[in-house]
Amino acid sequence: MKYSVIGSGSVGTALATQFAEHGIEVAVTNTRGPESLVALANGLGPAVRPVTLKEALEVSIIIFAMPFASHEAVARARADWSGKTVIDAMNYREMNFEPLGGLQSSDFVANALPGAKVVKTFNQLPAALLTRAPKEGRGRRVMFVAGNHEDANAEVASLVSALGFAPIVLGRVDQGGRLLQYRGPLVLQNLIMLDE
Repeated sequence: MKYSVIGSGSVGTALATQFAEHGIEVAVTNTRGPESLVALANGLGPAVRPVTLKEALEVSIIIFAMPFASHEAVARARADWSGKTVIDAMNYREMNFEPLGGLQSSDFVANALPGAKVVKTFNQLPAALLTRAPKEGRGRRVMFVAGNHEDANAEVASLVSALGFAPIVLGRVDQGGRLLQYRGPLVLQNLIMLDE
């Protein structure tokens, strides 16, 4: 298995739903353990497998879909994140930005994951839209991708496309990634790329 989702709230469930709809295997976990995810997995089908956190961290592409503050505890579960691509689907919702030390939230997350390549995506849509089929009329709903490693951006953009969205790579987090903070402006939630 290549993918895992950490978090089973509205965003984690929406992502698991998209994996299931597209027949892409994914491991899912949360703080309550795999037993708490059996009903979700049974409802979504065989592509979704409940696992422990340790198992979820063994795959190569890990999606953080939990509350922002929870990432630090997950980060401590591995001493070395080398070889891992972490998709940051979280949003920093606090009014006080001082804890970020002037960084974009994804760069702050990356500092806690030594060796990981962190890519921001799946955070711009509310869960209700993220759960829906990405196909809209003659096009697909746009999903922006930003990260500091071109190879990881390309790999994640490929996943975004496999899940039915239209990926647009914005470049580095401190550049194009600024567009994705706080779920992005409302207009970003309604962009459709027309199929050719």
